[in-house]
Amino acid sequence: MSEPNPADGPAPFEGAFTSEDAEQRIYSTILQAREPTTASVIADSADCDPKTARKYLGWFADLGIVSRHDGHPATYERNDAYFEWRRIDQLAADHSVEELQERVRELTTRITEYEDAYEATTPAAVDAITVAEAREERTIDDVYGDLGDWATAREERDRYERARQQRMGGEREHASG
Repeated sequence: MSEPNPADGPAPFEGAFTSEDAEQRIYSTILQAREPTTASVIADSADCDPKTARKYLGWFADLGIVSRHDGHPATYERNDAYFEWRRIDQLAADHSVEELQERVRELTTRITEYEDAYEATTPAAVDAITVAEAREERTIDDVYGDLGDWATAREERDRYERARQQRMGGEREHASG
């Protein structure tokens, strides 16, 4: 099998799931859904029978991977809270308390630098156009880049802090048991 040529661009989306089983195709389809979607539409995208899609969607709903919205017909959507929980759980499993604490410190330093640079407590409090016009050395793209990085650092710090707390709770339980 030859390697794809990067100049050709990404593989076409149609048929992207053909080598996977129905469960994986349904899972992949629901992960890409941006709004509540019927089992029939998911089945069409996953190239499977609607009954098969409903079976797996029911199972995914029981696991918390998707949310089911009753109606005629019922719709399903990705449960972002489940994936956030998984991400935090994986951070806690992959890193020691000390590593998590160090990452929280690093992110806090970066956040503080942005707060000082923009004289604001959150990226949302910054008017990017006004700042770019007032600071000739900063383009609007520079400011938006900083604001995006700042927002990402705040979200990441929250995840690492939650993972640290989870890991510390687990270590306390293990030590007392």
